[in-house]
Amino acid sequence: MTTRVLIVEDEPEFVRRFSDAVMDDPALSLVGAVTGGRAGIAMLDVQRPDVLLVDLGLPDIGGVEVIAHAARQQPDCDVLVVTMFADDSHVVAAIEAGAAGYLLKDASAQRIAASIHELRAGGAPISPGIARRILARLRQPAKEPATAASATPLPSATPLTTRETELLRMVAKGFSFETIGELMEISPHTVVAHVKKIYRKLAVHSRGEAVYEAAQLGLL
Repeated sequence: MTTRVLIVEDEPEFVRRFSDAVMDDPALSLVGAVTGGRAGIAMLDVQRPDVLLVDLGLPDIGGVEVIAHAARQQPDCDVLVVTMFADDSHVVAAIEAGAAGYLLKDASAQRIAASIHELRAGGAPISPGIARRILARLRQPAKEPATAASATPLPSATPLTTRETELLRMVAKGFSFETIGELMEISPHTVVAHVKKIYRKLAVHSRGEAVYEAAQLGLL
């Protein structure tokens, strides 16, 4: 069976490029290409595509709203953002809404087709520049506690290394091991090994417990 793709993009040049990327791949099929967010939502409910390829800057409603609708109504549909927006606010909003991949519009047709396949295989394709921004954002130190009760100075020594702390912050934000591997340029297997080591150091047995303990230590 082919992977069914819906395109929501308002610029004719990019509609053609994205459509060609899909139609040139025999394992992909194009179920529709619409130029507005409301039309995209309507098509999502009728066509039930496997992959939604969506821009964020649409003329009627924002692409983030379309992504959120897909996440609510079509949870089996993978969302790939292809946009000009590379700033933190757009990236974070799209990922939090449910996007699993984020490419910039300078991506080639081959890269777009390959990213669709990667999504369906459980991956999280991200343009290198976006990946670096996400990694830099996650590397920012945690904010100081706002309340007096929680303002007690924390011990300077923690059981985790800087790299383990960085990885745990990604885990806390809900990133998959595959995505963490891409961002940190290590294999998913190595990510799992790091996570197990973190669990041992924190004396926990689950992601939730690890995040809680790290928060208590002021690491998140």
